[in-house]
Amino acid sequence: MKRVVVVGGGAAGFFGAIASAPAQVTLLEAGPKVLTKVLISGGGRCNVTHACFEPAILAQHYPRGAKALRGAFSRFQASDTVAWFQERGVALKTEADGRIFPTTDQSVTIANCLRASAEQAGVKVLTNSPVIAVQRQADRFKIITRSGLVFWADCLLLATGSSAKGHQIAASLGHTIVPPVPSLFTFNIVDPRLADLAGISIDRVNLRLRVAGQSLEQMGPLLITHWGLSGPAVLKLSAWGARLLHGDRYQAQLTINWLPEYPNPEMCRQFLWDIKSSYAPKLVTSTSLLPKRLWQKLVTESGITPQQRWGDLSKQTLGRLVQQISQGQYQITGKGVFKEEFVTCGGVDLAGVDFQTMESRLVPGLYFAGEILDIDGITGGFNFQSAWTTGWLAGQSIANFS
Repeated sequence: MKRVVVVGGGAAGFFGAIASAPAQVTLLEAGPKVLTKVLISGGGRCNVTHACFEPAILAQHYPRGAKALRGAFSRFQASDTVAWFQERGVALKTEADGRIFPTTDQSVTIANCLRASAEQAGVKVLTNSPVIAVQRQADRFKIITRSGLVFWADCLLLATGSSAKGHQIAASLGHTIVPPVPSLFTFNIVDPRLADLAGISIDRVNLRLRVAGQSLEQMGPLLITHWGLSGPAVLKLSAWGARLLHGDRYQAQLTINWLPEYPNPEMCRQFLWDIKSSYAPKLVTSTSLLPKRLWQKLVTESGITPQQRWGDLSKQTLGRLVQQISQGQYQITGKGVFKEEFVTCGGVDLAGVDFQTMESRLVPGLYFAGEILDIDGITGGFNFQSAWTTGWLAGQSIANFS
């Protein structure tokens, strides 16, 4: 019987191992537990995938890997993921923003399904088994663990996530590694306009990032934190700007439009002018167009006193308020970490991988899946989807390998 070794006990490794059946599969996990990222993802709920069922559109959610994934998604996409879990008794639900979770709201539901499916497929799972070296000998792979155990395999699937050891093994087999840098992170900003506002969220803002001479833009919810800014809009922007921000040492200028329904200063000015006319006797500070404390900060920054009324505002003062609302500039001075869901861009260069099968173009019988590849998605279930897709494609190809 064909022997297969899967290195890495995460989402991609398990999916690939299960799909490799009926081969004789051994899965080696370096740590004491498998599926740790699955268990902590989505705040412990596991954002399985995203309700985007058109492969070409789905691929657009990946700052790195979109072109390669477009074809891959035509073979296994989000609807296939939903069907895979539902066929195994896991009920899923779609939330208003498109994210898909188990109806239990517990990530252990997904982890248990993967464990049970692996057991049913005959996958042998070994924890505390870090691989230190892989050698290609004739038409087989010799896999050596730290404890000295040696495994022989006809096919090898590397699904080690963004670990340096996984990249080192891939490089030792001839693959080029794109240097990994963080993606999906929060912004560190020290600014009096945000001071003491931690916990305030805004449903929709427009963010423009100016870094390394380029401009990037995202719209979505925003969360003010003790260290700066977070929320989906920031995380998406960090993903698209990951390499640029890394190159500029996370120093960049961020422009915020707090009222994106008025996309330019002229529209915002007209909106505020209408308010000035309609609410002339009212205090500016009492007319909260945003969460109250944030509004008061922006009003104060515009030079408006607590006693000033709308009718008293000069054109110049109104212009300063327009600037704060629609074009407020904030200096990013560093990055934070998005919870425990650490994502990187970088990894195995995609040019060396056949995305129809996930097999190496350089080494027959060598396969890749998941975040070891130079692929990363924005927040919302997209990183798991690329793991399911690449793991499934690799496993199917391994099952048919001769």
